[in-house]
Amino acid sequence: MPQLHDLVTALAAPWVVLSPASGQLTGTGAEGVYARDRRVLSRLSLMIDGREPTPLHADERAANSHEYVAMVEGLGDSDLHDPTVMVYRSRDLDTDGLTERIRLVNSSRATIECRVDVALGTDLAWTAAVRSGAAADLPELSPAYDGPSRLHWDNSGTRVSARLDPGVTANPRLEPGEEFVLTARITAEFPKGTTGFSIEPAPDSAPYELKVDCDDTRVERWVNRSLDDARALQLAAGSDRYLGAGPPWYLTLFGRDSLISSGMLIPVDPSLAAGTLRALAAWQGTKVDPESAEQPGKIPHELRADVADHGGGLVLPAAYYGTHDATQLWIMTLHKAWRWGMPAEEVSDLLPNLRRALQWMKEYADPDDDGFLEYVDESGHGLANQGWKDSVDAVQWPDGTLATAPIALCEVQGYAYAAAVKGAELLEFHGESGDEWREWAAALQERFRSAFWVEGYPAIALDGAKDPVAGRASNMGHLLGTGLLDADEEQTVADILAGSDLDSGFGLRTLSTAMTRFNPLGYHTGSVWPHDTAMTIQGLFATGHAAVATSYVRGLIKAAEAFDYRLPELYGGRGTGEESTPTPYPLSCRPQAWAVASAIAVIVAALGIEPDVPGETITITPAEVLPWKRLELRGLRLGDEVLSVRLDEGVLAVLEAPQNALMRATADSPR
Repeated sequence: MPQLHDLVTALAAPWVVLSPASGQLTGTGAEGVYARDRRVLSRLSLMIDGREPTPLHADERAANSHEYVAMVEGLGDSDLHDPTVMVYRSRDLDTDGLTERIRLVNSSRATIECRVDVALGTDLAWTAAVRSGAAADLPELSPAYDGPSRLHWDNSGTRVSARLDPGVTANPRLEPGEEFVLTARITAEFPKGTTGFSIEPAPDSAPYELKVDCDDTRVERWVNRSLDDARALQLAAGSDRYLGAGPPWYLTLFGRDSLISSGMLIPVDPSLAAGTLRALAAWQGTKVDPESAEQPGKIPHELRADVADHGGGLVLPAAYYGTHDATQLWIMTLHKAWRWGMPAEEVSDLLPNLRRALQWMKEYADPDDDGFLEYVDESGHGLANQGWKDSVDAVQWPDGTLATAPIALCEVQGYAYAAAVKGAELLEFHGESGDEWREWAAALQERFRSAFWVEGYPAIALDGAKDPVAGRASNMGHLLGTGLLDADEEQTVADILAGSDLDSGFGLRTLSTAMTRFNPLGYHTGSVWPHDTAMTIQGLFATGHAAVATSYVRGLIKAAEAFDYRLPELYGGRGTGEESTPTPYPLSCRPQAWAVASAIAVIVAALGIEPDVPGETITITPAEVLPWKRLELRGLRLGDEVLSVRLDEGVLAVLEAPQNALMRATADSPR
């Protein structure tokens, strides 16, 4: 498989460029320009007198704008050690394509003459084929020339066009102090997908208004870069915005990923969550189809323009529903958006989808009627595991034996409990009874307590034989804050999460170091995922375990600093006891939506901000133990209103709040 960890990502969804720090695209591995699930260019390289310039610096000025600096050896002043002929290569992406501006600057004392060549090529491979390695066997397509400065490639309805000024080849003569400029513009046209879904850019939006001031300056840098990436990841379904999960493999609408990400970002962008909810509701299941895993009321796992062949027998239809948690997360996100000020009419419009989602939990998510939500891939070519840890070895016993399906994950039950209770609250607010779902949740809670606890903690899952799969893993962290556990059970989970076998010092390991098949670079078997850590932090703060939460916050900040404040999808789980910075995971998307959103989730959870806009109340209860002394947030959004707060040496100040809100703000009650 091609590696991503040493590539630089420029992004303006749906356009992405992955290149080495040199800026050159040579057709190697995953290098290329991508858009709408296709690699539209695999080569875009610069040669001067038949040689590549020597790279010096990659300046990631913004998510969509980079500059690559290189020197040209063999030209200019030969009697000086200083570089005197330089290349400055600006790369700017917008939602319609790529613009490159290459400047050759002569700072020497002599006149120079040289040949400049730009080489372009494409295989128009699907991103799934690039990821699986199958694209390595694809030939480059032959271009058609529309003159000396224009060329294009056609394949199966997709056309890639390139316009270069003055052309692909030039022979500049530069006096001292002069420069030569070559520009390239790359665009593409795409056919309609097989399902009616297409990956479309979001309308241009203003920068986020949130301002962060913290005595730990790393926090502000982490938040600012994350928000820049959040804007760059935005796509649209009609007029509804959502976050593409991550470039280049997952830059489309996902159920779980897009919901978790938009839910975490509600405090800065409530309309993003509303758009995500509507975009997914439009594809809510209506029939039973084992091939796609569609079921009535079910929220999809992912939507693409065409079938995605990931290799190894994993072939997913364009509209794929193989997720056993997105439906509950949809309900939970709707509830949070409502509490944070989603317009009442927009909430009301989604009530039919809410009812169908609740019914899915009862009628389809529990196929053997044992009272738990369990999954099994019935297609033979879908995902074997259908929680967020969806790799084939994600659910295993302490000795490394893989659990057999059908599998009931512990966190899926936690989400279901929360979804039932929160769904009931939404129904009751709108004049309907929620008793059915409160009773269903209470019964699930009792069943969970009887069946899932093993060796003093919640099992990862129940397997096909209904045996609890023992082993310490991050899954249990997602139970905190759902309401499924009582206070003593929450304390037990928090104590386990505090252990060094799970806390790497850079975040939460997906699997304990005590497990037989622990692998610090295992996708779900020992690595660290920022969103997994952030969701656990949210639960720890919500249930009053601030010291453990703070340890994980410190870990994420260390990791963010190590990755230049652009956290990847995941990274290695060796930990601070063995390395000073985390080892990158070679296939990790960077940026990735829920890693981006984690920065906002952490700081809002630490301050304990819990609005209830329909009830005209805001409760703010900062944690007693925090990794910083001062944190000020200006520009949080409560619907159309603004909330600004400051915590300084334990003293909470509300700087700005809706006039009609009854404030319940405390900074002296430990959580």
